[in-house]
Order: sequence, then C-alpha cells, then structure tokens
Amino acid sequence: MIKKFGILSDNSMKRKNINKDKITEAFSNPDTITKALVKGVREALKQHKRAGYPIVIWRDGKTVWVKPEEIHP
Repeated sequence: MIKKFGILSDNSMKRKNINKDKITEAFSNPDTITKALVKGVREALKQHKRAGYPIVIWRDGKTVWVKPEEIHP
C-alpha cells in the first residue's frame, strides 16, 4: 500500500498503467487525434464567437485579427 496525500492506495500503479495504455492507444491512431483536435478548435472558435472575442490567425506570413462576426467554426 502507498500513502498518498493521507490516503492509502494499493492500486496507484494500476491506474498509471491504464492511463499509459489509453495514451498509447490514442497515439497509435492518428485519425483519433486529428478528430479530437478539429473538435477542440471548432469548440474554441464557437466560444470566441459567442463571447464576442476576436481570434488571431496566420495568413500570408502575417498575424491577422479576425472579428467575432467573421469567425466561421
């Protein structure tokens, strides 16, 4: 048993292995990562648009501010 933050735990290594397995599995499938990134970016764009915040993008070698009404998630 391992005492961690005042709590006794004997399965902390099991949890680490399970997490490692999940990470290894996710990285073994590039489509899964790509889909997650696309979903995350889309959600961030929606949040910026709803909140009325501009975003910054890279266009033609320069940074460009995009107004919230011009954001198309």
